Amino acid sequence: MAPPRGGPPAPGTEAELILTSEDASLLDLVDNVLNKGVVLSGDLTIALAQVDLIYARLSLLLCAADRVLPKEDTEFMARHHRRHELRLARARQRAAARPAAPVLPSRRR
Repeated sequence: MAPPRGGPPAPGTEAELILTSEDASLLDLVDNVLNKGVVLSGDLTIALAQVDLIYARLSLLLCAADRVLPKEDTEFMARHHRRHELRLARARQRAAARPAAPVLPSRRR
């Protein structure tokens, strides 16, 4: 059962260990959030004269990048070159799959 908003964390939970620890710092909190990940969800409705005009459901994932992309190369240039080569290979495949344009006879007068 989740604690009420704004209240203390439930006894015996991991949140209590982190938030109520004497040695806990902001760095500890941020580190734990990035390691575990947090999902924030919300709804946004824009209405005029009690008529809903726009409705949006929003979700935000906050975690460390290595949690989402664990196989990504940490070296930026190696990652960039690999993605560039992949794009070139896809472009070549699309060009090869496209039928050749018909050659129209030229009109000379």
